[in-house]
Amino acid sequence: ERIVASGGPPAPTGPATADLGDLVVAPGFVDVHVHGGDGHQVNGTDPEAVHAAVLAVARAHAAHGTTALVAATVSDTIDALEASLAGVARAAASPPGGGAQVLGSHLEGPWLSPSRRGAHDPSLLAPPDGDTVRRLLAAAGGTLRLVTLAPELPGGLEAVRALTAAGVTVSVGHTDTDAEGARRAFAAGASHLTHCFNAMRPLLHRQPGPVGAALADDTVTIEVIADGVHVDPVVVGLLARLAGPRLVAVTDAAAACGLPEGRYHLGSLPVDVAGGAVRLAADNGTLAGSVLTMDGAVAGLVAAGVALGDALHAASTAPAAAVGAGRKGTLDAGADADLVLLGPDLRARATVARGRVAHDADGLLEGVLEAAPPAR
Repeated sequence: ERIVASGGPPAPTGPATADLGDLVVAPGFVDVHVHGGDGHQVNGTDPEAVHAAVLAVARAHAAHGTTALVAATVSDTIDALEASLAGVARAAASPPGGGAQVLGSHLEGPWLSPSRRGAHDPSLLAPPDGDTVRRLLAAAGGTLRLVTLAPELPGGLEAVRALTAAGVTVSVGHTDTDAEGARRAFAAGASHLTHCFNAMRPLLHRQPGPVGAALADDTVTIEVIADGVHVDPVVVGLLARLAGPRLVAVTDAAAACGLPEGRYHLGSLPVDVAGGAVRLAADNGTLAGSVLTMDGAVAGLVAAGVALGDALHAASTAPAAAVGAGRKGTLDAGADADLVLLGPDLRARATVARGRVAHDADGLLEGVLEAAPPAR
């Protein structure tokens, strides 16, 4: 389950070695913002059903190099969110079972700005309060990894402090705050920015907004959805230069990821998939997650001019650090044995999660590593 050694002289060949030719061997991808895939989504009202759905999502994304993920909810009733977080906690306690390891949950909503809600149901939005924060922390049972909130809401900064005190990474997102408001949130303990440029004030030369505040703060990691839809590739390249090693590639993938174009749901809201984009059925101008995968995100970064090593860092090392998953995102000795093998087109050819083969369509690792057992 761990990497014993890396680097140094070539190991002796034998039955337990594989010559991978010109494939790239990289740390397994860590997706800290994934709502679903292969027809399944994280939100639900029954913890057992959520548990099963999240494991199915983890299997779907493992085929694209993801070896660890943080399962993201969208805004819902507090009762439903408690059920979803409890289900994710059960998935986090389960063996990977042929999929990515579930690290915990990412609560995206309901503490979001109504004016920057994106595809979140406005009837479900609310400002944070101490009782709700405590309820959701309790439901997650120590597996709440990341929370996106709008810090300008009443009680927003108090929630930032309470959540960070509980060991949760807090992200500024779906926010109408200005740069000063974002700086106050970062001073209170927030350390992440959710899908940069999307669902927030824009970066202007006299009004830098949360983007400018995050770029100016070396403690803040910054998400980007590099699917060519959410952010123009030219801007992705500029963001990568400015953020450097703080850039975090995410998918924001919805349940429709991996499925044909058509009508699906994000939470309770109908969405349409067409032309590589997911949009609200009731408002075709509003993006509603994506159908991006993590190997596609790496390819998108490289197409935007980001060096391959930097793109791989954004897909593995940076997100692992952002959510405190210290044994992920590296090939160093002692790290979890999470690997992705990439072809020249940067698509995942094989995925190894905790030393077991989770995806290997071409049989590259047959006879070298054991296949992961099926999910239970």
